[in-house]
Order: sequence, then C-alpha cells, then structure tokens
Amino acid sequence: MGTNKDQLIVLGAGWLGQPLCLQQQAKGWDVQGTHRSNVHQHAFQRQLVLVDNKLTHQLDLHNAWWVCAIPPRSRHADSHYLETLTLAIELAESMKAKGFLLCSSTAVYDQDNAIYTEQSEVKASTARQQPLIDAEQLVLNAGGKVLRLGGLIGPDREPGRFVAGKELRGSSRQTVNMVQQQDVINAVLTVLDNWQVAAPIYNVVNPAHPTKADYYQQKCQQYGTQAPTFISDKIAERIIDGSAIEALGFNYQFAI
Repeated sequence: MGTNKDQLIVLGAGWLGQPLCLQQQAKGWDVQGTHRSNVHQHAFQRQLVLVDNKLTHQLDLHNAWWVCAIPPRSRHADSHYLETLTLAIELAESMKAKGFLLCSSTAVYDQDNAIYTEQSEVKASTARQQPLIDAEQLVLNAGGKVLRLGGLIGPDREPGRFVAGKELRGSSRQTVNMVQQQDVINAVLTVLDNWQVAAPIYNVVNPAHPTKADYYQQKCQQYGTQAPTFISDKIAERIIDGSAIEALGFNYQFAI
C-alpha cells in the first residue's frame, strides 16, 4: 500500500471488476472500484456516474493503475459508454494515472471465417463493432492499452445453464472463443506488471476452440440440462488467437 504500483482503480466493479478488486485488496493493494450507486457494500466501492455530461465520482487515488471493465452495452442507446470513457480518461490523466487499460471484446473482429490476431484489420461492418472500435481508439490515443476478451465464463456464467434448451443463432459447427474469469484477471495484472514492454493490444482467449455443438453438449451434460439446438450446421471456423500475451509470461490456467 505504500508504493504507487500497489494502487488500482477499476471502472465497473461488476462481474469482472469486483473479483479483481477483491483479489488485489486481499494482496494489500489500495483499491477503488466504481459502480453507479452511492450505496456501498464493500469498502473499496466508489460511485462514478455520468450526469449532465459530467462525471460524478468519489475517486481519490492518485498515481494508480486504471482498468476499465465497464461493459460497452452497445445495444443500449442510453448507456453513454463512450462519453463516460472519454471523461474517465481525462480524469485518470488529471489524477496522474500510471496507465489506463481497457477491457474490450473480440466482437471488434469481423464474423468471417478466419484466424484473427492483434494485427488483423479491424473495420466497422456492424453496429456492434463501431462503439468497440471507438472506445479502443480513445484509449490507445491516450497512451493506454487494450485487452480484447473472448466470451466470458465463470461464476454465474456457466454455459451449461444459460444455453440449456435454447435454439441458438449461428452454426453447431462454429468454433468457440471463450475465456475464464480468473484468466482474464491474471491477464490484466500481467499487462500492468509489464506495462513498459507490453504491446498496445492483446487478445485474451483460451487456446481451445471446440465447436459450439461439442462445447455446449459437454457443459449441459455436466449440469444435467438439455443441450441447445442450432439454426445451422454450416462449418464456421472463426478463431481468435490469444497466444501473443504469453510472450509476457502469461499462461492460460483455467479450462473453458
């Protein structure tokens, strides 16, 4: 707690951000994690909310690392995601942030069948991609870094429960690009620990890429639930390569 490195601000202390806060707090870090409410359940929680194009916040950690784990929610017109992010970057700069790391999504890549790396071209061909691209550019222009996360699984996000019995869009033979919650947290900390040598962008996706049919059938068997059905059986091999971050000493430790 006595060193600058041991200070962390997490924007969006929800499903991903809260366990990151709790883990680092337990390690002795000085942590603040934001949510929209001014009613707090944990000592590290602080309010941050956009009101009349201004940020209302309770943050006061200077010289801290900043991690943005706010979901883009691009489908919701009232989310004000980009406005919040723009002002948060300005706030981080005014508070002498050591670095600003954005948790983005592999949804930034096209849906075409291909193997996608951090060097793959990114262009907005869908409405969902544009806010992701814009958010990443905001952070990169400010000297920050970006993690593009695969589909998130972990506590309360178990595939054997949330797909059970459903008819899913896409193909049964489409490959999955998933990553477990703790691997993401470890990836975040790996980049912070190696900030000076880390690349601007990393994919964080487990190296296993089974088909959706095989993957969800296995998960549903684990929970004794009904496997989902699919609207197509067309081969669809869209693979996000998450190996580049391993050059920093990171290893995927948790099965999807």
